[in-house]
Amino acid sequence: MDPHGLDPRDHQLSHKASQETFISLVQLDPEPIQDLYQDEGPDFDPTRDASPSEDAAEGGSLANSIHSLKSSGSGGAAGGIGLNTMTPLGLSGSGHGAIYYLTRIQRYSSYTFSLFASLHLATTSVIPLLARSVPASESYLLLAREIYQTPLSEPLLVALPIVAHVGAGLLARLLRRRENLRRYYGAGDEKTHMGLGITKPTARFLRSGWPRLSWIALSGYGFTAVVAAHAFMNRGLPLVVEGDSANIGLAYVAHGFVRHAWTSWAAYAALLGIGCGHMVWGWAKWFGVSQGAGWVLERHTGVPEVDRKARRKRRRRLIWINAVAAAATAVWAAGGLGVVARGGETLGWVGKVYDGLYDKVPLF
Repeated sequence: MDPHGLDPRDHQLSHKASQETFISLVQLDPEPIQDLYQDEGPDFDPTRDASPSEDAAEGGSLANSIHSLKSSGSGGAAGGIGLNTMTPLGLSGSGHGAIYYLTRIQRYSSYTFSLFASLHLATTSVIPLLARSVPASESYLLLAREIYQTPLSEPLLVALPIVAHVGAGLLARLLRRRENLRRYYGAGDEKTHMGLGITKPTARFLRSGWPRLSWIALSGYGFTAVVAAHAFMNRGLPLVVEGDSANIGLAYVAHGFVRHAWTSWAAYAALLGIGCGHMVWGWAKWFGVSQGAGWVLERHTGVPEVDRKARRKRRRRLIWINAVAAAATAVWAAGGLGVVARGGETLGWVGKVYDGLYDKVPLF
């Protein structure tokens, strides 16, 4: 008998209980952990210290918690449960995985495209709104084309950023799915969960391993479609039919609103609404504002006063972001739909050229 009154058999019972607890936890249906870090934005660093107020509320620095997880998980053969950003793609020289670099590509490509979008917004909306005339605004559009429609600047400012932005997002989703399948379902590593009796989750998105599709990503796919259609109608189609797009300007758009009103209004309303919403929410994500925006509080502390303050803060952010998106849409629509769309029909041989271009598209 132990002089302290402890029976040595208690250690065996405790050890057995801990194993049973581990097995019971493994049998739970997990939710992909990647979404938690995805919601924090591309600049989220789990090893970064929280703010003093957050430290006081959470009882310590997040960096210390992550450091302890890494320390506890580094001893196993498979890395344990530590947070490891090393990937098989070889992008681990600085301790970051492939998703980290893909997110950076998405971010910096949006900077470049935003420069083009600002110039395009000014020449197709702001200047027509101030000039109140389509012919008076054409010269400014031609001047802006000398900046973003040259053989060098057009691929760098328009085509390449779009391809990089969309491609990086799609590839990141594929990598997250592969990581979820490997982490939770043992895909590619049958020894990881051998003999543990893991049951697969019942939810379809959990079984497939795909991360949740956010509203920013969903609007981005829609924005890609309408931008591609817009570029085809105003740039690609004239190049194919006429050999160049020198005659394409605001008058071409105004002519389309007269001859094909319903299609033009629907197309440009989708372009403005989805585009402004996606870009404003995207910039809010880069600044770390969208992560705390919402109408419903996701995590409750159990303290009514704290929950009310957190809920009001989330709702204020949601309202402000949507207000900025609505204001950007209104400004673009005021000049684009309020002035250019009412510019009238183009007559003469130029009008016939416009009719020939629109006739090539089945929907017009």
